[in-house]
Amino acid sequence: MAPDFRAAPTIDSALASMAKGARPIAGGTDLLVAMEAGLDPASSLVGIGGTADLGGITELAGGGLRIGAAIRLEDLAAHPVVVARFRALALAAGSVGTPALRAMGTLGGNLCQRPRCWYLRSRVPCLKNGGSGCPAKLGENQYHAIFGDGPCHAAHPSDAAVALSALDATVVIRGPLGNRTASIDEFYATAASGPTSETTLAAGELVEAVELPAASAGGTQSFTKLMQRGAWDFATVSLAAVKRADGTVRLVFGGVGSGPVRVNPSVEEDVASGELDQDSVDALAEREMYDARPLALNGYKVDQATALLKRAMLELSRA
Repeated sequence: MAPDFRAAPTIDSALASMAKGARPIAGGTDLLVAMEAGLDPASSLVGIGGTADLGGITELAGGGLRIGAAIRLEDLAAHPVVVARFRALALAAGSVGTPALRAMGTLGGNLCQRPRCWYLRSRVPCLKNGGSGCPAKLGENQYHAIFGDGPCHAAHPSDAAVALSALDATVVIRGPLGNRTASIDEFYATAASGPTSETTLAAGELVEAVELPAASAGGTQSFTKLMQRGAWDFATVSLAAVKRADGTVRLVFGGVGSGPVRVNPSVEEDVASGELDQDSVDALAEREMYDARPLALNGYKVDQATALLKRAMLELSRA
């Protein structure tokens, strides 16, 4: 039986429906698939894709940017202010899926999507399927995480989250108790341990917007995504690299952990300190990858992450 659906004209009306058990939906490119797989047994949906106060991009006082959670990824990737000032995010949004998926998918949905672990999607008993432990740890783990101790070893698939972490973004969350904010790290803090979700959203809460600080605008920014296929795929490894106008460096991996994985700040500081030679880059990359713990079938991700990191460090140190 298809779930009931009602479109919400405002956030407050959406929250009222969610308080009665409805699941919020905008593009639905992940939620509907998850529901079909039995991961989300929602009996009613509340549409937030047309909610006026969840869409659009607004410039904040001081030069920051507020991006509504319901903005379509294709609009985010092409927005002139985002392209000019927060290029890493534009590149990340433009790398998601196919043109059709980007035309439907939203920023909030991209941040809140479920992992593409085949054990999870096939409803094999695991931490997130009513069981315990992670069958991928000793099973098929080609696309799983190489950082973190679990217990879930699935890699989070959001490209946007990686760029937002490098840009020091804040997630604005609305719920029955009002608004709160979280950094990207805080948003995914329980991704590897939460039995039902990868985010720290509480019952009845939704992502209202993402805010980018003025300090992250401009400078040198890039986002690189490696995939099994040339397009229409999730990252095996990705890297967002940002050198701010003040010289501060942030480097963040995707595809290698339960959420975005930030490079050690001491490595970032060395990159920011000045032009590096190849020996220095090699030593810094070795230091960063020391904590990688690849599983039996995904050691190639260590090589990919090392290569991306070395290239980005050379580029940023000379910028």
